[in-house]
Amino acid sequence: MSILIETERQGALRQRITAANIDALYADVPLDKGGEGGVPDPHDYFDMSLGTCKALTVMLYARKKEMPLEGVTVRVSRDDSDERNGHYRLEVTIELAGELSAQARDRLLEVAENCPIHKLMTTSAVETSTSAHMTTV
Repeated sequence: MSILIETERQGALRQRITAANIDALYADVPLDKGGEGGVPDPHDYFDMSLGTCKALTVMLYARKKEMPLEGVTVRVSRDDSDERNGHYRLEVTIELAGELSAQARDRLLEVAENCPIHKLMTTSAVETSTSAHMTTV
């Protein structure tokens, strides 16, 4: 899948994000950094991807195993106070709704710890490359 990110308006920081079969998303920097506000910043998307992956992974697992899980609420809290020194901490709290045994709840929390984004963030060596192409406006 290819993702396209484009400046929404000339001179603005706000970006429009599009990908195949996905409605447009937007990203910006916070107001105090010159953004327009009202949309997530890149760190928010990073954090949201973890929480969303955990929620979806738990729901899919429970469905597959026919567990009586009715819903999931995930809260992600960020501590980026030491990010410049290589420490970025995310605290995730998961609420499971439904008539679940203690064993089922423990298993679902274990499953959440193994969601693909959690693994990507904690065990993978992610490689990126960036190249520039000049266009005239």
